[in-house]
Amino acid sequence: MIKKRKIELLAPAKNVECGIEAINHGADAVYIGAPRFSARAAAGNTLEDIKTLVDYAHLYNVRIYVALNTILKEEELEETEKLIHELYRMGVDALIIQDMGITQLNLPPIPLHASTQMDNRSVEKVRFLSEAGFTQVVLARELSLQQIAKIHKECPNTALEIFVHGALCVSYSGQCYVSQACYGRSANRGQCAQFCRLPFDLVDADGKTIAKEKHLLSLKDMNQIDQLEALLDAGASSLKIEGRLKDVTYVKNVTAAYRKKLDEIIERRDEYTRASSGRSSFDFTPQLDKSFSRGFTNYFLNGRDHKEIASFDTPKSLGEEMGRMKEIRGNYIVVAGLKSFNNGDGVCYIDELGRLKGFRINRVDGNKIYPQEMPRIAPRTTLYRNYDQEFEKTLSRKSAERKIAVDILLSENNFGFSLTLKDEDNNSITMALESTKELARSPQTEQQKNQLSKLGNTPFEAKTITIDLSDNWFIPSSVLADLRRQAIDKLISDRRMTYKQEISVFKPTHHTFPQTDISYLGNVMNSKASSFYQSHGAQSIAPAFEKQAVDNAVLMFCKHCLRYSMGWCPTHQKEKSPYREPYFLVGTDGSRYRLNFDCKKCEMKVSIDR
Repeated sequence: MIKKRKIELLAPAKNVECGIEAINHGADAVYIGAPRFSARAAAGNTLEDIKTLVDYAHLYNVRIYVALNTILKEEELEETEKLIHELYRMGVDALIIQDMGITQLNLPPIPLHASTQMDNRSVEKVRFLSEAGFTQVVLARELSLQQIAKIHKECPNTALEIFVHGALCVSYSGQCYVSQACYGRSANRGQCAQFCRLPFDLVDADGKTIAKEKHLLSLKDMNQIDQLEALLDAGASSLKIEGRLKDVTYVKNVTAAYRKKLDEIIERRDEYTRASSGRSSFDFTPQLDKSFSRGFTNYFLNGRDHKEIASFDTPKSLGEEMGRMKEIRGNYIVVAGLKSFNNGDGVCYIDELGRLKGFRINRVDGNKIYPQEMPRIAPRTTLYRNYDQEFEKTLSRKSAERKIAVDILLSENNFGFSLTLKDEDNNSITMALESTKELARSPQTEQQKNQLSKLGNTPFEAKTITIDLSDNWFIPSSVLADLRRQAIDKLISDRRMTYKQEISVFKPTHHTFPQTDISYLGNVMNSKASSFYQSHGAQSIAPAFEKQAVDNAVLMFCKHCLRYSMGWCPTHQKEKSPYREPYFLVGTDGSRYRLNFDCKKCEMKVSIDR
């Protein structure tokens, strides 16, 4: 018999509305920010909202993970401990953390997940975290299929969480200090200033300009929807959509797209199964290019196989390619189109100077579009739709329903009748109706089935309805309807009571950490974190960069390499650079950042040029 592995589609939630819609559109788990201490400081939520989401999710066996993945100051530890106990009491299923100091607190038996902010990219690191007690590890986005498969092979009992969609950080997560160094806003404290989305000049050692005002560190967005099966086969158990700052229409569209694709795979592959209950039906066709993106990339999932990882022209969303501008006639533009525009659409394009421009459409007539304000645009310019009016209207309404299958049986007993409901998870309840039995004057079976099928706004839909009566007994419709409502309420109550919140006691361990000397890259912000590493063999522990700045520190560690993007990588490419190293990034404010290339590690490093 094939042992099935549960596959989890993990969706983001900026707030409780996004979380509920993620569940409606097929998520098996949702991650949401705590009131404080999450790596998206702008996406915090009240405890009341989190409790509302937990109660809704658990009805469908959907898990709720709360992000507490910042590094913590000494004075924040006590408040964090209290918060964790509150989250556990309200039924939160796991915490996503970065700060090892949390493991030294007085914790309830709540599972801990190792955030990607821990820089999880090696077998040794994942094995250490697993042995330390982490039940799920979020891997670095930069890993290839081969690297993921190797980690899974060596750590087969560790649940691996993999990002599959959304924005990419140019630096390894948790290893970016440029926002703190330049603006006093720590990415490890949830306050990233988005340095990587700024324009820069790229200059060489002689001051020659290689690239002018380009977004050289701004990566395209990840899209692995066509790689899901390969990721599952490599060992991924949790497929994570990025986007805790995204709006609800993004969550609906992207979650639905991945749900449909994942269900197709699970239907074909017996070794994989869904991690939650119920099925979602959609009132729209999901289309990923209609939600915010900077263009799509597989990043390094298949190795360093192409150059187009960064979106050099703009860090903003281009949307879907629609066609080309053919000509301007009077107050309208003639488009040689691949697709049709709608009234009210937003259009953008890259002008002759490489700048992103845009306009809104007032009216469409065939291949003629009438802008609200006529843009200056050159012939043959590619046009993109970054706002689809009709699609957004569809998503602004109710766009999905999630229903749990239930078998309904109406039978009789010595005192009257019984109504039994059994759901897809084998929860079963029976409600008795004391009643004298009277024969009906007309056939009742179809009418009774129709009444029992009216599950309306409940979480259930009837899979089968069986009427098992010895005769054509009469039951008033109002009585049967009330019995059905009572049965549904009882089944909902039973599902909540039988939900199994995972218990995981974090016990002290003393196995050796992969590094004995921990630099500022360890992000050790408090005494509890320092104590953790000491108990695991660390001989020297430097404070976090946020606690004590390091002179001449490398501020970004990037798999994305500008030398490779330019075609001058000495390892992977033959062409030699016509420019003299070192190279520098120069900001619009004149600030300079030196680039160093570590070919052995296949990394580009960014530091302030002093």
